[in-house]
Amino acid sequence: MSRSPELAQHRAVLTAAVAPLPRDRWPERGPITILPESEGAFTAAVRSAGGTVTALSPDTRGLIWLDYGRADELRATLDAHPMIGWVQLPWAGVDAFSGVLAGLGRPGLLWTSAKGAYAQPVAEHALALGLALLRVLPKRARATTWSTVPEGRSLYGRSVVIVGAGGIALELIRLLAPFDTSITVVRRSPLPVPGAARTVPTEALHEVLQTADVVFIAAALTEGTRHLIGEREFELMRPEAVLVNVARGPLVHTDALTAALASGGIAGAALDVTDPEPLPDGHPLWHEPRCLITPHTADTPEMTAPLLAERIRLNVRAFLEDGRFVGVVDPRVGY
Repeated sequence: MSRSPELAQHRAVLTAAVAPLPRDRWPERGPITILPESEGAFTAAVRSAGGTVTALSPDTRGLIWLDYGRADELRATLDAHPMIGWVQLPWAGVDAFSGVLAGLGRPGLLWTSAKGAYAQPVAEHALALGLALLRVLPKRARATTWSTVPEGRSLYGRSVVIVGAGGIALELIRLLAPFDTSITVVRRSPLPVPGAARTVPTEALHEVLQTADVVFIAAALTEGTRHLIGEREFELMRPEAVLVNVARGPLVHTDALTAALASGGIAGAALDVTDPEPLPDGHPLWHEPRCLITPHTADTPEMTAPLLAERIRLNVRAFLEDGRFVGVVDPRVGY
């Protein structure tokens, strides 16, 4: 029996070419510690780039933090080891560490995240959710009898709004290409996004929501974007429009979304993230026939582990050799 070829692997989707940081921003080289606990694949990634993995000590210069939470523990670790000059965080979003980023008082500390690393699996999930809403699959999945009502719409030629311009947005634009959609990207600046028919600043969000068929939320969560989609935004959306959120739950006001679905203000919503998260048992959204919820599984550990290992490998090489760090975080803007 012939051996099956290995599956193709996801790859990172970056919004810009990676260039070396200025020399004065390069952290001091030295041993690297992986916390809260080391895992074999990530230790191997450090070593493959020439790094040395050691227990936390005064000699540690680089820290790879593998837990999405435990921000207080991370802060205490950095306070107790002021010689650490570089921290690699595990996920694309860094909102869980916003207090540490903003309040540590160490402007020279270099932070990197996995932004762009998981864009492909998340964009794939977003497309699946959008198609499911247009084809009324939430209703079909709940049905217990054969329907004679011909419902369902095609994605072809639809007006799509993507809120956010990171790797998820870029990959989603690529996946949408066969559907001949008209794509508008909403971002902090009006700089054009390749593949989008229009790129508009956040101030134009209300304008573009009024004509959207599908709205994908793929933005970073910051204090400025919390509840970016709320009661007023749902009022502006068309009754035929659907919403997909694969970014962070608090970007969408949960009560306003619940009301919009219950009243028929929008046709449907698909959420891989919720606020609160996990969504409590008995919450009205669990019983809303126009809502599809997946439990923050747009990217599973099977998908993310090799992508994070590759990000670690690249950044260890940058740490030791050339300063070409990938996914550098700006603590001032929160991503």
